[in-house]
Amino acid sequence: MAILQSPITFIASIPTVTRYFTLATVTLSLVYAWLQWNSEGAKLFPYLVLVPGSSLFYPWTFITSALVETTLWELAITVITIPPTLKYLERLWGSIETLKFIIATVCVSNIIAFGFNWIEFIGTSNADLFLYGMNYHGQMSLQIGVLVAFTQLIPEHQVQFLGFLKMRVKSLPMTYLTLSTVMTILGFQSPWIIIQFGWFVSWIYLRFYKKNSNDTVGGVESYGDRSETFSLVSWFPPFTHIVLGPGGNFVYKWANTLHLIPSHGGDIESGFSTIPGSARAEAERRRAMALQALDQRLANTSSSTQSTAPVSAHTPRPPPAVASPRPEKVAPPIDHVARTSSDSESGDLGTTEASK
Repeated sequence: MAILQSPITFIASIPTVTRYFTLATVTLSLVYAWLQWNSEGAKLFPYLVLVPGSSLFYPWTFITSALVETTLWELAITVITIPPTLKYLERLWGSIETLKFIIATVCVSNIIAFGFNWIEFIGTSNADLFLYGMNYHGQMSLQIGVLVAFTQLIPEHQVQFLGFLKMRVKSLPMTYLTLSTVMTILGFQSPWIIIQFGWFVSWIYLRFYKKNSNDTVGGVESYGDRSETFSLVSWFPPFTHIVLGPGGNFVYKWANTLHLIPSHGGDIESGFSTIPGSARAEAERRRAMALQALDQRLANTSSSTQSTAPVSAHTPRPPPAVASPRPEKVAPPIDHVARTSSDSESGDLGTTEASK
């Protein structure tokens, strides 16, 4: 019974979106393999994968094609890489934001690939190659997308491959993108070019559209990450910034003017801020200031109490006014020990009354 409970407990510990997304990937990939096994000759099955010439008749493939890995090797890589990374992101972002990230990265990348193939067909009139000879499937776009997300979250973290090769997380997306470029130039446009689209789409989504639900001040919502370290030019060598910088600023200006990107919020007093996490930082700053003011007030109150207590304890109080003088009584002689005890009790009582 304990052996049976361990896998069940492990599956139950996986966040919801990651669990069902992985299950759907394995299921549809096995269905595709079964269809290939029982079909005569190689077929694309356009109702499962994205075929540019047929996708208008099967629009769901713009999303579901990502759940189909056509080879055992591709399925193994996907199962090894995607579930752990999605599990991390879902616990950090929540299920809704993770699902939105998956749909945006996969669907928009497939739409761009679809349009790109149609442009190639219009330019070459080669429908057999560009409309029906290529298909897009699998989670390459999502793989590059999670690498972009990890670059945003933990850019300086080091990962190790094969026991000796070490790389920083921020270097992984461009390495994968370089591999995609090389394979595309060599003639393997399908499906390698989808990596380039996935990188750009995931960066745009994380840069401008992802809602930062935990980064608000006074109920003002913030979107994306406008930091300089996550800008578009930061992905490229410094000598390219002089060209890419003005172009990126021009596109951003018009996109902002046409309200194509949401406002990223910020401090409601100082206007919009380009610093990532500015709302959270502002909230922490105000909280620290409030705590400092409270500590100072408590310190002043304590100081006032301490300065008042000794005066009331040691300063002799004036005797009460009397209507008529009374003859003084001669006190009996008191030895030194008794006088010391009496003075001590009187001092303790005075301190107690003062403290009361």
